[in-house]
Amino acid sequence: MSPNAPITQDVLTIPRKLPEGKINLVGLTRDQLRAVLIEHCTPEKQANMRTGQIWQWIYQWGVRDFAEMTNLAKAYRVQLAEHFVIEIPEVVTRQVSEDGTRKYLCRIAGGHEVEVVYIPEEDRGTLCISSQVGCTLTCSFCHTGTQKLVRNLTAAEIVGQVMMARDDLDEWPVPGAPKDETRLLSNIVLMGMGEPLYNFENVRDAMKIAMDPEGISLSRRRITLSTSGVVPEIARTAKEIGCLLAISFHATTDETRDVLVPINKRWNIEELLEALASYPNVSNSERITFEYVMLDGVNDSDEDAHRLIDHIKRHNIPAKINLIPFNEWPGAPYKRSSNNRIRAFANIIYHAGYASPIRKTRGEDIMAACGQLKSATERARKSRKQIEAEAGLSK
Repeated sequence: MSPNAPITQDVLTIPRKLPEGKINLVGLTRDQLRAVLIEHCTPEKQANMRTGQIWQWIYQWGVRDFAEMTNLAKAYRVQLAEHFVIEIPEVVTRQVSEDGTRKYLCRIAGGHEVEVVYIPEEDRGTLCISSQVGCTLTCSFCHTGTQKLVRNLTAAEIVGQVMMARDDLDEWPVPGAPKDETRLLSNIVLMGMGEPLYNFENVRDAMKIAMDPEGISLSRRRITLSTSGVVPEIARTAKEIGCLLAISFHATTDETRDVLVPINKRWNIEELLEALASYPNVSNSERITFEYVMLDGVNDSDEDAHRLIDHIKRHNIPAKINLIPFNEWPGAPYKRSSNNRIRAFANIIYHAGYASPIRKTRGEDIMAACGQLKSATERARKSRKQIEAEAGLSK
């Protein structure tokens, strides 16, 4: 198939209008918010001011009740409550790992569920968020990939995960209080369930809200989008979102990557590397991260390490290589590379002049580690035999 072929998916989109007829203001862009305010209860001459005020209450202060928006007239607050709601995903379960990692199971419209993970570190707090219910990519090493795609998340459901985590961390500032620059939630990675670039518009709108300086106010350099290689959308990501980019690379030959990351059959390694080489924001200060899961006897040889270096050097891509020890899950068809093998692989990359950090496994005891995300209810409905059958292991 041509790399320029249109990207299409038969995915339902959930409308923003709720069953009771009210509109959820979460997830609307500033222009969309202004339009719905004018349509329902706001004079056009006041619309810009009201949009800014309501935006700040929702995204800067985390307020969900119009009655608390005290710089708005009381009668206007009543009108807002008649037409609108401020709703985010509902937390169904919350697990805390021994290492402090938090995993949330969140319920969204239609009763579907997605998982969100918060990872605290000394110098940052990273939230791993989802962009789809399930995943369409069926990467063979990824537990999330064994859950079939149900639908794309809306912008409200994506940015709502950030708001939900700030609720749990009690991190919303108090209006009028001195500004605190310390952020418990300082970084976002789009590395949860789903392929973000197969839900581009909703991901873009949600991240624009997260970056807005009058709201959640995260720097674009604090947001990393991870893609398996949807080549036609890569340049668009730089132009319309401007965030950092990570690539689920995982193999150095097309033969192996076709199995591990099946999207490679549509856009192969060479096409992907060419797109990365021309990524508009790429520089030594904004390197592309190559994510590389270490699978015993599959992609972890010295030859693989040297090929990986050659791919990056040949295309002159400022890069770092993030080595990820495989996180095993029930029925997984692979095993983790030994620690010695991972260190040897990392040393080859390091001596070639590239950063090669070995990702510390976090939240493994609560199945919150990389590649392990899959809704708890989905797992509970299936036996180990069924999970293994889906992974192609049943005999």
